[in-house]
Amino acid sequence: MSIPRNEHPNPQFRRDNFINLNGQWEFAFDFGNSRPAEEMCALESFGKEITVPFCPESELSGIGYKDFIPAVWYRRRFEITPAQLEGRVFICFGAVDFIANVYINGKKAGTHRGGYTSFSFEITSLLTAGENTVVVNAVDDTRSPYQATGKQSPELYSRGCLYTRTTGIWQTVTLEFTPENYISSFRVYPDAANCAVTVQAKVCGRGELCVSACYEGRQVGSFAKTAENEITGEIALSEKHLWEVGNGRLYDLELKFGDDVVHSYFGLRDLALDGYKFLINGKSVFQRLVLDQGFYPDGIYTAPTAEALQKDVQLSVDAGFNGARLHQKVFEPMFLYYCDKMGYLAWGEYPNWGIDYSDGKLTDIIVREWLEELERDFNHPSIVGWCPFNETWNYDGREQRDELLETVYKVTKAYDPTRPCIDTSGNYHVITDIYDTHDYEQNADIFTKRYNDFENGAKLHDPTNERQDIEYADDRPVFISEYGGIRWSMNRSDDAWGYGNDPKTPEEYIERYRRLTGALLGNGKMFGFCYTQLYDVEQEQNGVYTYERGVKFDPAIFREINSAKAKIED
Repeated sequence: MSIPRNEHPNPQFRRDNFINLNGQWEFAFDFGNSRPAEEMCALESFGKEITVPFCPESELSGIGYKDFIPAVWYRRRFEITPAQLEGRVFICFGAVDFIANVYINGKKAGTHRGGYTSFSFEITSLLTAGENTVVVNAVDDTRSPYQATGKQSPELYSRGCLYTRTTGIWQTVTLEFTPENYISSFRVYPDAANCAVTVQAKVCGRGELCVSACYEGRQVGSFAKTAENEITGEIALSEKHLWEVGNGRLYDLELKFGDDVVHSYFGLRDLALDGYKFLINGKSVFQRLVLDQGFYPDGIYTAPTAEALQKDVQLSVDAGFNGARLHQKVFEPMFLYYCDKMGYLAWGEYPNWGIDYSDGKLTDIIVREWLEELERDFNHPSIVGWCPFNETWNYDGREQRDELLETVYKVTKAYDPTRPCIDTSGNYHVITDIYDTHDYEQNADIFTKRYNDFENGAKLHDPTNERQDIEYADDRPVFISEYGGIRWSMNRSDDAWGYGNDPKTPEEYIERYRRLTGALLGNGKMFGFCYTQLYDVEQEQNGVYTYERGVKFDPAIFREINSAKAKIED
C-alpha cells in the first residue's frame, strides 16, 4: 500500500535522513477517555485500523465517524537499525488535536497541548535496535472553553459557518535522525534594501555553522562561524532577486553544523506601513485577499495530496486574488511553501473560536501555542502579517478579553517586529497596527456610500460592532478583511448558508460582486480587501468555487474584476 502524503512535511526545515510514518496504524476509540496507558500499550489488538495522517472523522482515514470523540488511541510498529541509534532520534508530529500523549515501547516520551502546531520528542533512549512501537493517545473536547477549535462545530452536526470536527493526528508523522550535535531551529531576516540576509540559528553543542545561499543553483553568498547554543551571521548576496506578488524567486539555503545538514530557502523582501499604504519592497501593494478555511471534503482538515494544496493557491490566483487570510486554522507548512513559491500573500491566524475570553487561565494556554506557530512559520516570506484573533464575540468579561488581546499582541510584536499585527480581525480592536472591519452589507449602494464617506473624512465604523473599543485613528492603515459572502448554491438549495439575500440570476451575482469589490479597489484609504470565501465548505455555500473545487462561474470574470488597478497602489 502506498504511503499517503509521503513527502517531507516541511520544505523550510528539511533533513534528508527521515522516515515517514504515515499509512496504516492500529486505532481505537476511547469514548470515556478512561483507558489507562499501561493497558493500551500492552493490548494485543486495537481492533481497528486508520490511515494516518487523516482524522477519524474523514473518509480518507477509513473510519468516517463524525460524532463527538473524546479520546482516541493509535499504535504503529517501526524498525530502527543500530546505525540509526548512533546519533539522536526524534519523533515529529505536524499536528495532533488536541492533547497528545506519546509512548515509545510502553514508556512515555512526552505530552503536547494544542491542536494546531508542530512538536517533537527526542526518543533515542527509549529505542532499541530492531522493532519498536509508538502509541499515541489524543484527547479532544471541542466543547471545552479552554480549547481553541476554530471552525469545528461544538454541536453534533455542522451548521452555518461551523463545520465537521477533527480529532487526533491530522498532519504527517516522521522520525528524524541527527548527529549528537545538531541544529534545533533558525530564523531568517531578509534585507532587500541592502541585498543581504541574516541567519540566527540555535544549535545543540559547540561547532562550526556553515550557511550558504544559492539562487537557481548558483552560490550567491555564505558565512561560517564557530560557537555554541546560538550563532548569528550575515550573508551579503551577490545577486538580488526580490520576492514579489506573483513571483516567489526563492533562494535556496543550506545550513551545516558538523554532520547535521538542514535544507531550507528564503525570500528577499521587506515590509512596511506608510500611512494608509502597505509597502512590499517599498511599493504600495493592494492586497486582493480571499478567505481560505483550509477544509477538504474527503480529508476535513487534511489535504489528500500536496498537489491539492498547490491547486488551492492556483485556483485563487486564477480568480484574480493575490493572497489569503488563512482563516481560523494553522495551515500546514507545505501549503505555506506553495504560497512562498508562487508569490502568494498570507495572513497567519490562530483558531481562537471556542474559547472563553473572560477566563484569565486562557492566556498561558493561548500564548504557548501561538508562540509555537510564530516560531514554526516566522521564515515564510509569504506571511505578511499576523492576526491571532478573529471576532472575539463576548459581551461579558470585557476587561479580561481586552487584557488577553493586548497581551497576545505585545507577545507577537516582541517575537516578530518585522510584520504588522492585527489584534483581532473585526469587532473589537484593543491595540493594533492595522484597523480592519467585517462588512457583509449586500446592498452595493449602501456599501459604496459607507466607504466613500470614510474616504471623504467620515468616521469609520464596523457595522458588525455597535460598541467600538477603540476609535479609528486617521494615521492607521485600513482594509475590509471580510465582505461579500454572496450565497450561490449550485443546486439552488434552500439549506445553503451564506450572507444576505440570494441573487436571483448569475448576472445579478456577478454585478453585486463587481460593485462591492469595485467600491474597495477605488477607495484611496484602503490597502486591501478579503472576500468571503474561496470555496464552499459543507453547508456554507458562498465560495467562488464549490467545496470540491469545481467552477461556479468562469474564474476569468473574477480575475477581470479583481485585477483592476487599485487607487492606492503604485
